[in-house]
Amino acid sequence: MSKIRIISQYFAFLKEQKKWWLIPVVVLIIFIGLVLVFAKSSPLAPFIYTLF
Repeated sequence: MSKIRIISQYFAFLKEQKKWWLIPVVVLIIFIGLVLVFAKSSPLAPFIYTLF
């Protein structure tokens, strides 16, 4: 299953179930995940980890 298909199914689910409040939650989870991945490969890691 391709990533684009998963995303389109997710938006179809949100549209059908009227669960629009889930979008900010998912975006925040993805953003935190990206920050943590970036922090591991960065010399700023000790400073970023103190935020969490």
